[in-house]
Amino acid sequence: MDTLDWTLLIAPFAAGLLVLATHVVLGIDVLRRGIIFIDLAIAQVAGLGAVAASLTDLDAIFHDLPRGLGAQVAAALAAGAGALLLTWCERRWPELQEALIGLVFVFSAAAGILLLAHNPHGGEHLRDLLAGQLLWVSWGALWPVALLYAGVLALWLGPAQRWPRLGFYLLFAITVTASVQLVGVLLVFTSLIAPAVATRAFSGRRRIVVAYLIGAAGYAMGLGLSLYADLPAGATVVCCLCLLTLGGLGFFKPVVAELYSPVLNQGSNAPDQ
Repeated sequence: MDTLDWTLLIAPFAAGLLVLATHVVLGIDVLRRGIIFIDLAIAQVAGLGAVAASLTDLDAIFHDLPRGLGAQVAAALAAGAGALLLTWCERRWPELQEALIGLVFVFSAAAGILLLAHNPHGGEHLRDLLAGQLLWVSWGALWPVALLYAGVLALWLGPAQRWPRLGFYLLFAITVTASVQLVGVLLVFTSLIAPAVATRAFSGRRRIVVAYLIGAAGYAMGLGLSLYADLPAGATVVCCLCLLTLGGLGFFKPVVAELYSPVLNQGSNAPDQ
């Protein structure tokens, strides 16, 4: 244990806190809107865009751009297209929206498998897409995401509360695209849903604070355990967050019977359509 370099976890932990900075607030709103699996669907669509970009080697085509930017742009465009599709589906078939979100997810996952079927590193790409490479996150990758998240939070807690559903989906797609690049699809979904579910007993700003603390504890426990036991970091953090969620459900006694409380107060009148 004395030979372990715990400083290796500082940047990954900072990445987790960054993801939580937006996903805690978004997750509470997602639960309130009742579209729980939209995160998985948009994240998988963004991942499909990144896979397609890697196969076409956009970095070589646009060699004047910073390396990796092509994949990020492709992921963002794919996520935006997914957001537009889900908005249209909701208007056309509102009673089937959750089912259609699930179909978008499985289609994107299956399409990714097909694209990588003849790639010798296809299995590795799929694993990285799902579980991410949290332990290898660099400080240089965090600053652009931090600036993006600051803008997202400013919009989300301000004018976005009055935006129609399309604005919600597009802002969500931008956030998820950046998050998938950092931590992978599984952690994006867990960071969104687990803290929000664990704090169902609270409301308002108190719920947000407790959700942040639970999320931070999950990342700290998962990263520490992954380094100590030589386990995959992303999967370990996911398991820790899920266990903390179960603990939160059992420990925190609901004050109100409503699971889907608004982000900042019970009287929020943010439009759903």
